[in-house]
Amino acid sequence: MGKDSMTEVYISVDIESAGPIPGKYSMLALGACEVGQTDKQFYIEIQPINDLFVPEAMNVIGRPLSDFEKSGVNAAAAMQKFVNWIDQVGHKRTPVFVGFNGTFDWSFVNWYFHTYLKSNPFGFGGIDIKSYYMGLSGSSWKDTRSSRIPADFKGNSPHTHNALDDAIEQAQMFELMRNQARLLNAESP
Repeated sequence: MGKDSMTEVYISVDIESAGPIPGKYSMLALGACEVGQTDKQFYIEIQPINDLFVPEAMNVIGRPLSDFEKSGVNAAAAMQKFVNWIDQVGHKRTPVFVGFNGTFDWSFVNWYFHTYLKSNPFGFGGIDIKSYYMGLSGSSWKDTRSSRIPADFKGNSPHTHNALDDAIEQAQMFELMRNQARLLNAESP
């Protein structure tokens, strides 16, 4: 990695939720890993904050809300465990949030951090892999869908709708894109 690897740690984050917006709907699972070192992983299931859900969201997850009531930890404890992991994996580097369709995942993570811990260790922004790919490739927005991104930018981790599996998949994708961007920058006059 470049100089940034000494001061920043890129953390791929994926969440599963009961619906489209935080506060009204619950974040049910959160997975994360370090980009470039995907064996440094975090996964937690979170108890719902209420009984609201969108059936389509639960179908994607493949489990009922009641499973998370039983298997999950309360939201404040979950976010504290996540911030502890970020501190541990970061080794005093600045954590940078990375997500595929990052605005969705970011909105839940940010809301939960501010609601339960009063601050977000990622600050107020992050990297959206879809936007990164759009800039790298010059593609249209519709071509940033995972199904349309070339295999050259996909690792070997499957997309399962398990938050950790998908965080690993995203980390591999982002690392491949960054490597391509470095090559293009090295070739530029």
